[in-house]
Amino acid sequence: MDIKAKIEELTEKIKGDKDLQEKFKSNPVAAVESLLGVDLPDDQIMSIVEGIKAKINLDNIGDALGALGGLFGKK
Repeated sequence: MDIKAKIEELTEKIKGDKDLQEKFKSNPVAAVESLLGVDLPDDQIMSIVEGIKAKINLDNIGDALGALGGLFGKK
């Protein structure tokens, strides 16, 4: 399993589904396991969960910075 590709795929699924976002916020391990369809050892799931959280945070930061750039471009 290509972990990086799987993190990208799961991140997009979570970002695109409000119900899944809530499930991920309340119980990220269960959300990831349900998306993967397999029960992996906790250490493997947690590395995927942490990767998804980091990716979501980076994407949110990028969106915020893009919005700020638009503010400075308007005069």
